[in-house]
Amino acid sequence: MDLERDPAPRWWHVVLPPLFVVLTSMFQLSYRGEGDWSKPDGWQLVISLTAAVVLLWRYRHPAAVAWVVVLLGTALPFGSPHAVVVDTASALALYTLATRADRRVTWPAATAAIVLLTASSVLWLPNHLLDVRNVLPANYVVIAIAVGDAVRNNRAFRRQARERVREVERNREEEARRRVHDERVRIARDLHDVVAHHITLVNAQAGVAHHLLDTHPDRARRALADIKQTSRAALDELRATVGLLRQDDDPPESRHPVPGFDQVDGLIDSFRSAGFEVVLERNGAVRPLAGAADLAAYRIVQEALTNAGKHGTRRCATVRLTYGPDSVDLAVVNPARHGHQGEGTGHGLIGMRERAEIAGGSCTTRMRADGFYEVRAVLPLLEEAVCR
Repeated sequence: MDLERDPAPRWWHVVLPPLFVVLTSMFQLSYRGEGDWSKPDGWQLVISLTAAVVLLWRYRHPAAVAWVVVLLGTALPFGSPHAVVVDTASALALYTLATRADRRVTWPAATAAIVLLTASSVLWLPNHLLDVRNVLPANYVVIAIAVGDAVRNNRAFRRQARERVREVERNREEEARRRVHDERVRIARDLHDVVAHHITLVNAQAGVAHHLLDTHPDRARRALADIKQTSRAALDELRATVGLLRQDDDPPESRHPVPGFDQVDGLIDSFRSAGFEVVLERNGAVRPLAGAADLAAYRIVQEALTNAGKHGTRRCATVRLTYGPDSVDLAVVNPARHGHQGEGTGHGLIGMRERAEIAGGSCTTRMRADGFYEVRAVLPLLEEAVCR
């Protein structure tokens, strides 16, 4: 049996339909026709209430409940005259079975229900073989099964659609990671080829200069001059290598020096000037960040605010900086909602995490239960700053 994989039904989905079955059964059993009403027979009342109670387990045991309710519905017509038009308990049980099981289970059950309920109706009306009520069981059984089957197919289609979306997102993330990895390897290889040789020479020349500084100052000065020349050549080649990553139409701003976290106020002011409401909160004594963490913190705030503008529900965000004894806790929070997608490739989140890890910290993102999206990073401070 192909059981439903959707979340468990809520309590009113379980309870209210059986209550409706009780009401309709009482109406049909009490009505005698032509405005005549009377009290239902005791055993008919027991059968109707039993069917309604059994329906409470229709989600856990749909096939068993359907068979039990159909058998109870088959026995229901025998007794004092009444106006049984539609056995709502059987219709509900068969509908539930069709929504939670495949056709190999539902249609044999439907066929048996049609035979049993029709035979019961014919026996109940022995002198009215051509009465239209004899064909009602076949009609409502087929309708219940058909509607339930359509609902099951629709749910399956939606599950497949969600799975395809998740698969596309997984593939996109994997492709993004692969591209980032390949690009990192390529850049690392180029930088190694450019820098490693010159740094080795500089290190050797510095050793010579240190050794000769006291005994042969002239030779030490020549070694220092060689260091200056070698380092200049290394910088020139490094600029040329990094320049390969730039586009010809890059704006002049892209060639400015790499920003540091001490410029975060200017970064936030640039967002404010674009109509974005940003609140900056600082807690603790402000201290400089260590090495790569300085640029990483700046880029993380920049990317988080950019994502807030793309994916947030309002153009506002809060940046909280909490300085501890050896690290800074950086959090960017903005209003958002589950499933909201804006323009973007998803590479920014990967880049933030990688920058934080390279700098010796961490970066996490999550959608909070209060409707806010949070980017949080913990980055190390300079050791000198910690000791002061």
